[in-house]
Amino acid sequence: MYIPYRKAYLSGMNPLSFVAFFTVGELGMMLALALVETGGLGPLGRQLGQAKDVLFWLMLGGFVWVIGDLFQQYAAKYLGISRGIPLSNTNQLWGLLWGILVFGELQGGTQSLYVKVIGGSMVMALGALVIALSSVKPGEHERWKARAAREAERYGVDSEFTRARVEGLTTGGAAPKRSWMDWAIVLAATMTLAGFALLARTPEIPFRWESGAVLLGALLVALVGCGLALWRVTKFN
Repeated sequence: MYIPYRKAYLSGMNPLSFVAFFTVGELGMMLALALVETGGLGPLGRQLGQAKDVLFWLMLGGFVWVIGDLFQQYAAKYLGISRGIPLSNTNQLWGLLWGILVFGELQGGTQSLYVKVIGGSMVMALGALVIALSSVKPGEHERWKARAAREAERYGVDSEFTRARVEGLTTGGAAPKRSWMDWAIVLAATMTLAGFALLARTPEIPFRWESGAVLLGALLVALVGCGLALWRVTKFN
């Protein structure tokens, strides 16, 4: 998975474009696997029809995942894979908090289980802190630029475009405008989510609303804060 990351960003590709292609590829692969495993379009359609009450929640989880993946792509582009990917994988800590505080997943567990879960989480948090506070030597930037120049030459990409994109800068020329096809895709996706939301049924699982509200608020604050910081630096180019 990280090979196309490196190739795309060393040649100056926009993370927004990469996420779009990557997501289409994932959906195509999963559709192919589902068709093979279920025996064709008819059996797959019947299984999806039986699960229509929960499809919205699965799609909503995928939507949230893509938002997180977008931030991961920017981290991989500007921090590098060796730093960006480990930092982004700390989302497991958020999942742990949701599982324990909201869904009560460790209730009734043994003391040994709590020690393993909490200890492993602390090790991960410490590792993320070390990576986040690490400094980059000038030589690393020079090697990065040299590899980007090599990839630009290999794929016939303008070297100035590649240099600017690697540094998070814009290149000359008018900014592209959204076409009717872009808005049609957004409208179709929105209507699809809304349609499945009308069919959805609330799952009968334990849920602590107070803890969920606190964690959701923290996630929204992080989303807005990181989004604004990223916009000021890169303008999402």
